[in-house]
Amino acid sequence: MLQNGEHKFPEVLKALHEAKHHIHIEYYIFEDDDIGNQIKDILIQKAREGVQVRFIYDDFGSRSIRKKLVPQLREAGVEAYPFHKVFFIMLANRLNYRNHRKIIVIDGCTGFVGGINVSDRYINDSKNPKKHFWRDTHLYIEGPGVFYLQYLFLCDWNFCSPVKLHPERSFFCYPENPPGNTIVQIAASGPDSDTPTILYSLMQAINLAQKEILITTPYLIPGESLLDVLIVAAMSGIEVKILIPANSDALFVDVASRSFFEDLLDAGVEIYLYHKGFVHSKTLVTDSNVSIIGTANMDYRSLELNFEVNAMVYDSIIANELRSSFFEDLKDATKIDKSTWSKRPLYMQMIEKSARLVSPLL
Repeated sequence: MLQNGEHKFPEVLKALHEAKHHIHIEYYIFEDDDIGNQIKDILIQKAREGVQVRFIYDDFGSRSIRKKLVPQLREAGVEAYPFHKVFFIMLANRLNYRNHRKIIVIDGCTGFVGGINVSDRYINDSKNPKKHFWRDTHLYIEGPGVFYLQYLFLCDWNFCSPVKLHPERSFFCYPENPPGNTIVQIAASGPDSDTPTILYSLMQAINLAQKEILITTPYLIPGESLLDVLIVAAMSGIEVKILIPANSDALFVDVASRSFFEDLLDAGVEIYLYHKGFVHSKTLVTDSNVSIIGTANMDYRSLELNFEVNAMVYDSIIANELRSSFFEDLKDATKIDKSTWSKRPLYMQMIEKSARLVSPLL
């Protein structure tokens, strides 16, 4: 488990330098800034060394790299394609389908997945305490646990690239001695999915919990089905704690999110507001046993419209590490008091309920 960009990116840069056969990289946000250019330079270097480098970027989320960075990659031999071409950026809005995935696969043996995009904003600088703190979580996977990430990349590649790829053996790693025995399961879904796999996996994890459910999400617009399973869990005596930002980067989403608080608080769910900065992690841990780390927020957009991916880890060590991290984050959060919350002004309640009506479009 990698916390924040300052821990993720050194591992990513090291793994990219060690690539021998191929690098597959897919991001929602990839920016033309310091870390973006560091990764770009390595991709160019590796392409010139003969390593196959393939790059998928979301054309809306990564619009800053369209004119300069992407042409530089292509000129050096990197195959780079937008997932879904946007022709009128200024007219693009939240209704567009987006590839919100963050995937790196190296030589079929090493993978990265989680909430951290390629952007300097995700790197917290201890020398600059005034910089807005960004709290996020990523996962570093080695061995056969990378298989489905690779499969997912190949599917996305064949959707957006005219050069089709087939699942060759060289794209998958078969180590004689796997690096560990932790079971990792990948859940992916999008508007092209037959079933909402990520939603179902979250609901099943919540349904199977017996003692404790700890959730971190930057946006909480759960929808009726997810809302119901959280309420049932809390009313069954399970401790349910949810951590969200006190202020996210989307004001209207914050307002809509707060419309769900009363239902959750009435059922016994504990809601905490994170004040240190912006908590962008998308994690769930139950009973110190099962962990989910990925790209999907608990909102309509992630569960219905975006292309997303989560990793489910069945391991007590990772689960306890994630649990400890959750309670460490609570030190920088305040718990919402049910009685105080119910007394908020009526006009604010009306605004929240109005925002809830259009929450499927947020």
